[in-house]
Amino acid sequence: MQLYFYNERFKQDIEQYQITEDQLRFTGKPLDCIELSQEDVDRYSILAMDEKQLVTYFDLHKNEGVKPYSDNKNAILIRAFSTDSRHLGKGYATKVLKLLPGFVKEHFSEINELVLAVNLKNEAAQGLYKKCGFIDEGVRRMGPKGELIVMSYYL
Repeated sequence: MQLYFYNERFKQDIEQYQITEDQLRFTGKPLDCIELSQEDVDRYSILAMDEKQLVTYFDLHKNEGVKPYSDNKNAILIRAFSTDSRHLGKGYATKVLKLLPGFVKEHFSEINELVLAVNLKNEAAQGLYKKCGFIDEGVRRMGPKGELIVMSYYL
């Protein structure tokens, strides 16, 4: 499995990415997120590919993006994390989260904390993040889709 920054060569993969309405209760559509990252120099669209198949998508967002969730100027926010619905339950999200610290250290050397906000009702995702080393330090925020638990992973 490999992580890549989005570029036009992945356009067809993104257009074929499948995400269910149930998933969209807690996350964003990759196509919409890519548009946002093309307008924001601090937002990066990341694709997880397994043998040339796009299996997981998320954004990394520095500076203004992370501010609602952390005061750490060296933190980066993971947002819109999803797995293509055809690949759910195969362990891809866990693999991606295990690869992510090394990827961030390689490409964003100043970053010392990964931050994410997970919906209080999304218990499956909370379990995944905890299993992968993210810590709930009791910080809560309100988001457009409900109350969020802010979790951190220290690099």
